[in-house]
Amino acid sequence: MRAALYQMTAGPDPAKNAADLALAVSEAAAGGADILLTPEVSNCLGAPRALQRELLHPEETDPTLAAVQSAARDAGIWVLLGSLALQSGSVDGRFANRSILLDATGTIRARYDKIHMFDVALSDTETYTESAAYRPGDRAVVAKTPFATFGLSICYDLRFPHLYRRLAKAGANVLTVPSAFARVTGAAHWHTLLRARAIETGCFVVAPAQVGTHGESGSGPRQTYGHSLVVSPWGEVIVDAGSACGITFVDLDLADVGHSRTRVPSLGHDRVFDGPEQA
Repeated sequence: MRAALYQMTAGPDPAKNAADLALAVSEAAAGGADILLTPEVSNCLGAPRALQRELLHPEETDPTLAAVQSAARDAGIWVLLGSLALQSGSVDGRFANRSILLDATGTIRARYDKIHMFDVALSDTETYTESAAYRPGDRAVVAKTPFATFGLSICYDLRFPHLYRRLAKAGANVLTVPSAFARVTGAAHWHTLLRARAIETGCFVVAPAQVGTHGESGSGPRQTYGHSLVVSPWGEVIVDAGSACGITFVDLDLADVGHSRTRVPSLGHDRVFDGPEQA
């Protein structure tokens, strides 16, 4: 499988982001990729929540989705839109943070809504309350393609290893982690967590990321870490895109999944246990 990871600096202008994504689809296809993977919230990042309500659309009418569907169809390439921020129709007005897998005709083949919400206080001046604007999903998703079986996740999901174990046991051999990781947590945890998820599951981990400064959030300019990564099933970093925008290509041999799982077959070693007891 030849994959292309698009590292981008999405801003609060969905039209510009959509044009950048469509161009990336064409470039990925020209480079021989089977699939292009984009980061979390590829359509709109850095807009205040009040402005998001004006800018965002339901999936059915989202212009970014429509532009990428058209580009995928023209280029004949699969695309994983790492996620789009979408109007969800929720009664409380919260949005959906949704990963969407498109086939080479632009048809939607899978959807996944981010389960774990990024509600953290990294410092006195940098806080995030994702659950105030986005409603969490409640369903894990595995998607089969002609070249791999993907286990879908988004960003903060990365800190919840039980999700990835279930995806691997359900047949995933490639785990996708499109992200907009904060700079502070990215520098401290990004590489370690991605390598751990690969080692624990014997899967490839593919993590396209946002990078740079994205406009204003509730606590100042939104800054993301970058370093889109691909990690082998043995935990080796194959690709690190650093801090530059652009497309990175990588060729994956899915036979490596079987080799790693044969060497350490931990997916088959679960045991039922009680406790923990309170001593």
